[in-house]
Amino acid sequence: MLYPDIARELIERRRHDFSVRQRLITEGRLFSGYNPEMEAVHLDNARWLQALISQIGWPAREQVGEEASQAAWLIVQHAISLPSFMKSALALMNEQQKTRTIDPVSMAFLSDRIALYEDRPQSYGTQFVDDEQGQLVPHRLDDSVEQVNQRRQSLGLNTIQERLAELTAQLNAEQTTQLTASERQSKQAEYDAWRRRVGWLTS
Repeated sequence: MLYPDIARELIERRRHDFSVRQRLITEGRLFSGYNPEMEAVHLDNARWLQALISQIGWPAREQVGEEASQAAWLIVQHAISLPSFMKSALALMNEQQKTRTIDPVSMAFLSDRIALYEDRPQSYGTQFVDDEQGQLVPHRLDDSVEQVNQRRQSLGLNTIQERLAELTAQLNAEQTTQLTASERQSKQAEYDAWRRRVGWLTS
């Protein structure tokens, strides 16, 4: 490991992210839109990581160790208010995988997440959304479920169906209230307005 101090900072920033998220869940404030306190944590982490990347490139396993490299990926995955940063990080990971150890699962999740926010089909089935009835479903796929499951298997992931069951159980434990149809429509409108404001959508 080349940068132990940076590794500790990355791991601490991930811990803080999770801590704030858990507190907001306990307070019942996480699921009513993008919570401003959560967004502030994500933005602070992303801007710090952006400055770090300009100095050392992508913090891969060789630079900071496995745990801290995964923490860096999580920071990018949560930087949803900064589309250009997320896309540039994915491009950098793609470029540097020739010389550094880049986790292909991390790249799959990040690629799918960008596709979700840009309203494009995803390739690995890692992103899930609520349907019109408020049920969790995979975001639109670029291929058949069978083909996507084959891609997932090649990365060591379980099937879309198994992942959906896991996420549904998690969501049921975290989110105690169900939205009405009108509340879901209002939430979707807010979500679309937010995507336009931060630059995911251009029209």
